[in-house]
Amino acid sequence: MSLFAKAQDPNEKGNLTNYYGEKLHFGFTIGVNRTNFIIHQAEHFERFDSLKWVRSVPKFGFNLGIVSELRLQKYITLRFVPNLSFAERNLQYYFQGHDTILRTKSIESTFLNFPLDLKLRSKRVKNFGAYVLAGGGYSLDLASKRKVQNSSGTDAIVKLARDDFSYEMGAGAEFYLQYFKFAIEGKLSVGTKNLLIKDNTIYSNSIDKLNSKIFLISITFEG
Repeated sequence: MSLFAKAQDPNEKGNLTNYYGEKLHFGFTIGVNRTNFIIHQAEHFERFDSLKWVRSVPKFGFNLGIVSELRLQKYITLRFVPNLSFAERNLQYYFQGHDTILRTKSIESTFLNFPLDLKLRSKRVKNFGAYVLAGGGYSLDLASKRKVQNSSGTDAIVKLARDDFSYEMGAGAEFYLQYFKFAIEGKLSVGTKNLLIKDNTIYSNSIDKLNSKIFLISITFEG
């Protein structure tokens, strides 16, 4: 009876039946990101007479990456997904005086991301599984303009630091096909470092801190 019960275990049915028992898995991922800022306005914001508010407007970009996964235990893996990310977000500054002016500062970035996550996966139900993950990572902005000589007028740019560290969490669903595993994943990443470089313009002086906030939806293919 016990042998019969084991034979009926959903984990033993379907495609890629030994997937949970293998030590290493590799694959690739593509995704769409929505990149934003968390803005901490400067203290005594009212001293900026005509500047009434600053807000962040998220934009969409995309990611390409390589998946490496190491099994620590049957339901726990260590997941490393280095990826290249193309992102954009806008900072809008609203001035109100004799005229009402909305100035938008567009910030484009090309990130090299190195996230490392612990992944907790569920029992399989035939060809379906689910998981949650949490971890952190390091990001390098290849398009950072931190060393650019800035203007003091309306053409001034908002300069950001090149490096960032973040924590992240997410969840996903996995589908086991005949020759590979297909997964859909959603993940939120929040930066811990103040990215803003102060350079004595109203665009930087009106903000105390800028932290990154990125939501990523991706699909992965793993063997």
